[in-house]
Amino acid sequence: MRGELLVGGVATGIGSWPGTDPREAAATIIGELPDLPHLVELPERGVGADMIGRVSALLVDLRFDSTTRGYRLAARPGAVSRRARDLLRTDLDAIEEAWETAGLAGTGRVVKVQAAGPLTLAAEVELPGGHRLLTDSGAVRDLSESLAEGLARHADEVRRRLGAEVVVQLDEPLLRAVLDGSLRGPSILNTIAALPEPEALHILDTVITAQSGPVLVHTCAARPALATLGRTAAAGIAFDASTVTAADFDALGEIVDRGTKVALGLTPTTAPATPPTWRALAEPGVRLIDRLGFPRRVLAEQVLVTPACGLAGAPLSWARRALALAVEAARAIAEEPESITVE
Repeated sequence: MRGELLVGGVATGIGSWPGTDPREAAATIIGELPDLPHLVELPERGVGADMIGRVSALLVDLRFDSTTRGYRLAARPGAVSRRARDLLRTDLDAIEEAWETAGLAGTGRVVKVQAAGPLTLAAEVELPGGHRLLTDSGAVRDLSESLAEGLARHADEVRRRLGAEVVVQLDEPLLRAVLDGSLRGPSILNTIAALPEPEALHILDTVITAQSGPVLVHTCAARPALATLGRTAAAGIAFDASTVTAADFDALGEIVDRGTKVALGLTPTTAPATPPTWRALAEPGVRLIDRLGFPRRVLAEQVLVTPACGLAGAPLSWARRALALAVEAARAIAEEPESITVE
């Protein structure tokens, strides 16, 4: 089954990482995340390396160009798409080298790759006329189909290069804004209508169901659209655990009850004044499962641990520590959940 590669009781990263050296980053991630390492994103390298620009390297028959506000659909491949492809190729070479050095080549271990999801792309990327791509339903359809095919090809290349199984992560930080209609156009007089949930689900599932492996949908939004995420075909959802309120309990309970994996962002992306222990980080995850009314064995079966969001803005020392704490917390809630006391 598609979801069997995505298992509970492990830790992984969200994707982005500080610095600009892909080889050092790949070696670090493989070393720090033994159960579910990921292809590293290094946005500090600039245009074509950030979450949105990177997708230009994945799309089939679509490309981006840069503008003063971000990215725009381009009629033909240009400097931005070439740079994005070159950077992605460098990253793939780096993880292949690190994978072989670690003795993992051909072992069938699992690795994760990430890409911005179709709704966030449609909200961020402009049409040639300057309006958000989201305002053109035909363009959104073309984008989602292009991303679906390109991402499947990308996962296949990673699978072939590493001899690994692949989990795909879609990043949808703007899902809530798309559903709420809170996005603005090129001027304050331009408003963008809310996208009905059935349409949003169709767009997401176009990409999700095109993948041969399990898909994890992630959001760093302050108000994650958990009910909508839970209705997708994704094998798992990922979000910052600190954003969950009592109003989300019903939706989250339904997600867990269906057997969907839940990746809880428990480690902070910036170093706190007082260094936390793995136990302090694990407690909110255990408390959440308790409050939802599920037995704690669910932690080992369905819950993964991640940083609250990407770590590109963190000092390298804290980024490493954040992953180590995530691994410790994941092992604790999987192996000794009953020993963790919560208030």
